[in-house]
Parts: sequence; C-alpha cells; structure tokens
Amino acid sequence: MKSLPGIRHFSIIVFLAMGLQAVTMAQAAEKGDALPAWQEGYMDLHHINTGWGDAAFYIFPDGTTMLFDAGEMNPTDARAFTPRNAPMRPDYSKRAYEWIVHYIRQVSPLKENAVIDYAAISHFHDDHFGSWYPGAKRSGTGKYDLTGITGVGELVPIKLLLDRGYPGYSYPVSLQQISDKTTGEININKTMQNYLAFIATQQTTGMQAALFRAGSRTQIILKNKPQLFPGFYVQNIKANGLIWTGKDSSVSQFFPPVNMADAKTWPGENGLSLVFTIHYGPFVYYTGGDCGGVVSYGDPLWKDVETPVAKVVGEVDIATLDHHGNRDAVNEFQVKTFKPRVWIQQSWSSDHPGEEVLRRLTTPYLYEGPRDLFTTNMLESNRHVIGPLIDRSYKSLQGHIVVRVLPGGKAYYVIILDDSRADMPVKDVFGPYLSKAGK
Repeated sequence: MKSLPGIRHFSIIVFLAMGLQAVTMAQAAEKGDALPAWQEGYMDLHHINTGWGDAAFYIFPDGTTMLFDAGEMNPTDARAFTPRNAPMRPDYSKRAYEWIVHYIRQVSPLKENAVIDYAAISHFHDDHFGSWYPGAKRSGTGKYDLTGITGVGELVPIKLLLDRGYPGYSYPVSLQQISDKTTGEININKTMQNYLAFIATQQTTGMQAALFRAGSRTQIILKNKPQLFPGFYVQNIKANGLIWTGKDSSVSQFFPPVNMADAKTWPGENGLSLVFTIHYGPFVYYTGGDCGGVVSYGDPLWKDVETPVAKVVGEVDIATLDHHGNRDAVNEFQVKTFKPRVWIQQSWSSDHPGEEVLRRLTTPYLYEGPRDLFTTNMLESNRHVIGPLIDRSYKSLQGHIVVRVLPGGKAYYVIILDDSRADMPVKDVFGPYLSKAGK
C-alpha cells in the first residue's frame, strides 16, 4: 500500500504530460483559421483539389519540397463541364495549373519564392500531368503551352523532374506509336510534344530531368538538413513494369515482353504508374498514381499490379486510393495488406469511387479496426448512385486534404482546407492519429 502514492504521482505526471502533448498537438490547426505555417521537423502532405486532376505537394521535415502530379484536363472536351466531372475549385478565374501554383505559394516555406526540389509525374494522362488543348496560354519563351506541369514549372522553378520515360519515352513502345492509336479526351501526340518542349526549354535554365528509378532509396533525399532526420526516406517502389523486390535496390520485371506488333501485349498507361512510399520514423505513406488491381474478364493476370506492389510495401499508416478509387483498382489483397488507418481519395469524377471499392475499404472482414476515409470531391451524381454508404463511410467529402505529421513521425493530423475560397481556411481537423509502428 505504501507504494500507491508513488504510483499515483507517476500516473499524474504521465497524464499531465499526455495532456500537454494533446494541447500542443491541438495547435496544429483551428477551424476557420489559416493553416499554421509548416515548421522544421514537421512533414506536411498536401493533396490539392482543383477539381481538374491530381496534385500533391509535400514538405519534408527539413523543408525539402516535392510535387507529385499536376493534372489539368482538356476544357474543350465535351465531358469537361457535365455533371460527370467536378467543377474548378475554387472557381474559374484561374486555370488549374494557376490554382496549383497559388496553393504552393500559400503553404511553401518560401511562400512567393517557392521552389520545387522534386517534381514527379506518375504517368502520362491529362489528369496527372496536363493536357494540351487549343487556346492554352503560351509560355514566356513561346516554345510550349501552359497546362498542368508545364504551367506549374513556368511559374515555380523545378530543380529535378522525374517521370517514367525520360529520356527516350520508348516503353512499352514509343509514345508516338501509342498516340497514333489513341483517341478521346487527350491529344497525347501534341501533349507529349508540348511536355518535351517544356523539358528542353527548362533544362537551359537549370532544371534537371531523370528517369524515376524503381527500387532506389537515394533518388529523392532531403536537401537541407538530412543529418537531423535520419528516420526519413522515400522508397521508390515501381516504375513501368519494374517493381522493387524489397531487398536493397533490386527490382524485377513484372510485365511480360512486349510484342511491338500486338497492342494487346502493351501495358496500359495506368499500369505504368510510378509508386513510392514516404517514411518518417514509424510513419508510412503510400501513393501509386493510377495503378490497377482488378482484372477484367479475358485480360491477363499481369494487369493486376497492385498485388505485387502490396507484397513489398506491407502495412502503411496512410494510403491514397489508386486510380481515384475507380472500379479497376484498390483490390482485396491491397486493402488487407496495407491496413491503413487513413485512406485518401483524390477524385474528380462521378465514378470515383466505385461502390464495390467503397465496400472493400470499409468492411471489417479484410482488416479489423477503425479506418477514416477522406476525399477531395464527392459529386452529387455519385451520391445518388451509391446512396447512404457514402455519408457513413467518409469523414470529409470536399476540400484540400493535408496530412500534418508531427516531429519524429509518431503522430499526425488530417486537416481539411476549404477549397471554395482562395485563402483556404481550415474547415475541419481530425486526429491526432498514432502511427502504427510507433505505438
């Protein structure tokens, strides 16, 4: 009995320490206020919502920055302004790339003097790197048009641009061959010509470009104070058909050999997406472009790239939904392997997500425990089709999604910013969440 006061005293100290930590963590953001500025030691993962494609801007613990995708769809396409697509956020006074730049300048440690240390393009679809279209603004040099990544790079310096094809753009076959056979929402031939003109022009003023190296843990590194954050790294998982084996930097080729004369043997652009994970102490974040994992009737099994990727990634704290949560993605194996506490959906269409995808995400039969879902856009047409399951499943249905990881990576918040306003006030705050490996 004499030991109880000591135990009680210890418990009070622990309780007060935890309370103080909670107060400190609660200062991460307040509803209605501006998002507090990034500080050294924090990691901010911004999922920017323009309504016209994907864009994510990362601020690593030492202030190194990375842009992953800069989507901008073709405004002259017949689908662009129908109920199937999301409207521009916050409005149409700027183009999508201009809103991305506006956002970056608001949150970057350098504000108006923002620099992008790394920019990576997951794959060559308009909602991920921009579509050329008639009437697009011309660059200052007059050598390329401004859309998606070319528009962002015109206004914010990019130090290193990574993609799946540099420099030859010849896998699985040359993009010129693919463009000759492609019709629809994007003119891939003119879009690629515009993109390559952008790279060539920017290289004359200091931008570098490189092939994203699957398996590497040293291609994307901290630029400012790496010695302060030894627990941080970016693991490149996949590019094209090369998938990290999980050992050192070795990779294996997942796709079978390509028959140049048979288009059925060519992997689709979505399946060629880049995949990587971001690690900060115990915290793990996954993102994988438009990778698919649900094989259609009659298709070869190698069109499921999510399963081999999930095998080497393992459990994560946060996962973005492959292919916006479309029906061909986020398969059962991935869900029960990742087991994330938080799912983030970057969406712009009425088929994001598929109802069957949403059921896989929420069922306790694939993994136990709570999980919170967040989406940048939920279209009313999608809610009409799926019904109450949407409102039951998501914590937030609209807005920029910010993951603020606290120093050391043991805890994080999910913060929703109001995408209807250019000043982007805090709309809601969720957390703190504890990283699984840090509990």
